[in-house]
Amino acid sequence: MKMKLELVPIPVTDVDRAKRFYVDALGFNDDVDVTPAPGVRVVQVTPRDSACSIGFGTGLAAYDDREPGSVKALHLVVADIEAARSELIERGVQVGAVDDHGGGVKSAAFADPDGNTLLLQEMAWRTGDAF
Repeated sequence: MKMKLELVPIPVTDVDRAKRFYVDALGFNDDVDVTPAPGVRVVQVTPRDSACSIGFGTGLAAYDDREPGSVKALHLVVADIEAARSELIERGVQVGAVDDHGGGVKSAAFADPDGNTLLLQEMAWRTGDAF
């Protein structure tokens, strides 16, 4: 059976603020922002070159049934963690120090405005076509 993970819904308190953070500060693509029914808003943003998106909005259980800030450690895999970290800091994102976990794995944590956490992750063996 073939499956692809396409969307991870996250709870946020302010959809416009979250969209600005993910699109302007993180540089994600602004894929979808629709109001398909009264009281329902669906926003979908995607990291450049990723097949999986993050979604947030209002009026759907996927967005409203969890506490904002409850999503933890979404991994954003990067080829060069120092360069990615520097770029995010230049964009105003407060990114923690790079932790070297050994075995070629490094990470640096940060949070969105609601406290949902994300993690830049570099894995030395994921380069070229393996990235």
